[in-house]
Amino acid sequence: MAIFQTRFLTSYPSRELQPTRTQIANSAQNQNEVKKNVAEGYWLILLQRVKEPRTLNDTPLDILYVITDLEIGGVPLHLLRLATAMRDRGYSVAVACLAPPGPITLRLQSAGIEVYSCQGRGGRDWRVIGRLKRLLAKTSPRIVHAFLFHANLAVRLAARGAGISAQRVLCEIQTVEVERPWHLTLDRWTYKRCRLTIGNSQSVVEHLSTHARIPRQHLQLVRGGIDAKKFQLAAPIDLADIALPIEAKLVLWVGRLDPVKGLNHLIDAFATMDSHTDAHLVLVGGGQMQAELRDRVTRAGMTSRIHLLGPRDDVPQLLRSAHVFVFPSQTEGLPNALLEAMACGLPVITTNAPGCRDLVTHEKTGLVVPYGDVSKLADAMDELLSNQQLADQLGQRAQQEIQDHWQLKQTLDTYERLYRDILVG
Repeated sequence: MAIFQTRFLTSYPSRELQPTRTQIANSAQNQNEVKKNVAEGYWLILLQRVKEPRTLNDTPLDILYVITDLEIGGVPLHLLRLATAMRDRGYSVAVACLAPPGPITLRLQSAGIEVYSCQGRGGRDWRVIGRLKRLLAKTSPRIVHAFLFHANLAVRLAARGAGISAQRVLCEIQTVEVERPWHLTLDRWTYKRCRLTIGNSQSVVEHLSTHARIPRQHLQLVRGGIDAKKFQLAAPIDLADIALPIEAKLVLWVGRLDPVKGLNHLIDAFATMDSHTDAHLVLVGGGQMQAELRDRVTRAGMTSRIHLLGPRDDVPQLLRSAHVFVFPSQTEGLPNALLEAMACGLPVITTNAPGCRDLVTHEKTGLVVPYGDVSKLADAMDELLSNQQLADQLGQRAQQEIQDHWQLKQTLDTYERLYRDILVG
């Protein structure tokens, strides 16, 4: 079993950058212990204090990706794909996160990508800026590419003190922020400390221009994309494996259990669909609303037909088994889950929210309903479950839309052009 290595930035009396090394012995006993802990979702991290700062790889670092955390989610998974792709294209890359290591850390490490953690304790732990500044000074990356609000802000504040020009810094935002307007205020105050602020959809770019008032010349659209073949070639699961009857019609949602996802509306809408007793709603993902949603399902008397499966690794297989995909969010940037469902040829129902409307055209590549309209959401599900011909047509057009306009290679090529502009500038 490979030795996993995570570098940690911590506060020492000398206040020097002294990363420690996670070291797991290769003995059979420790291998079994690691497998057990990973399977149960726990971390086995053995920290060994070193007397001197670790000597970094002699290869110059082309790109350091910085992100708020490495938990399971759309942006960390996007970073995983981007970092491994750029490594495969010949760039030397590393990743730093402000928070302690998360599940994506292991995936990056298994791909041979160095991961650092600033060991931040929440969004108000300002110590991460100093730790990040020391890391930037030590690694001296030619490009710093940050994702998510807290990482963007930390990089903008730390880079100058580490001797890194704003022209070598890219910051990326992948959501239309509606809950925390102060994020937009700080983005407006600090945007000049990076070369460009990237948005992954036209809705994000428009929002940053209008509400954060970032000038257009400082904004860059890099449309998201996926590896469609990965999803199209997946084999459907056996519904019995998730305790569903073989004749069940599967209505699927995938994502993070968060208030902006509209899941209360989805449960309420599905509970009104008495004419489709063979339909089952399956929610895949984890998050803060899990207990609340389970209570809502129980109160609706729908525990036999609404199922919360938690996080899963077989999402492509679940998508290939579904009849309809529903995504009733309040706001998005460019939802990967919706991209993936469309790539599988599923008929999709979504809202007119930012990010969703960038992907789906009503009655052409899916059905679009107003956010929060439970009645129209129920009607849309009823229509697709009742009209197989319409469902097939919308699914085919959705799949063609992804094939034509939302391929991962196109996204990666755009990123690489931005990187080359910096490296040759």
